[in-house]
Amino acid sequence: MENASIVCEAEGLLEAPLVHADGSVLFVDTTGGGVHHWTSTGTETVLGRRRGIGGLAAHADGGLLVSGRDLTYADHGETSTILAPDGATGINDIAVAADGSLFAGVLRHRPALGETAPPSELLQIATDGSVRIVADDLLWPNGIGFSPDGASTYVSEYAASQVRILGGDGSEVFAEAPRGECDGLAVDVEGGVWVALGSGGGIARFTQAGELDEIIELPGRFVSSLAFAGTSIYVTTAGALLRLHVGVAGVPVSDATIPTGRTLG
Repeated sequence: MENASIVCEAEGLLEAPLVHADGSVLFVDTTGGGVHHWTSTGTETVLGRRRGIGGLAAHADGGLLVSGRDLTYADHGETSTILAPDGATGINDIAVAADGSLFAGVLRHRPALGETAPPSELLQIATDGSVRIVADDLLWPNGIGFSPDGASTYVSEYAASQVRILGGDGSEVFAEAPRGECDGLAVDVEGGVWVALGSGGGIARFTQAGELDEIIELPGRFVSSLAFAGTSIYVTTAGALLRLHVGVAGVPVSDATIPTGRTLG
């Protein structure tokens, strides 16, 4: 496995890498604001000012689904609210299932103010626009991913430093962070679950059985999220977007097909 290389640098906490088919990468600056697009020729801002973004997803219509204080659809500079759950302080990470539905973690505390995370929800927005609660007892839901066969959903609980697995048999703890916290998450085609370790300064890979397989060291960095591009991974951290080769491909990421013309829920 090669050492991580720096793709680009920025002063803020970078988050939510989203890889395009052409190899370019969208990412957000959670603290500085905005959605940014990196290509081999440089980086440009595609959505300005918006802060606190925890997740990005591509929509089949060509726009972007963007989290933050709510779930928003953005396309060619125009934005519209898709989901704003009652009493929520925001939407954190989001992920698209193989059927085009969207999973979203709800925030019910204000992390920047040091508030303790109460139990909160993971929601699924179906392609017909209906919204259901997948789980309602998650302590700061964060990274979301799906097993290769689509039967299981993985979600990081940042405040509990663990990953939960949700499926037909209910919910249980899948893995615990070897250090730091469980932040962003991605799944490979072998069923391995890759987890950004936040203040733990690295990435952990867990086997399909939930056993710790390896830790990739990224010393001195807060590691927020990650996304596959072939057999490489793009990693967002405090201050940089990184890339490293890991020798296994990720589960393909679909485009969302949920309705965007109205507020749901």
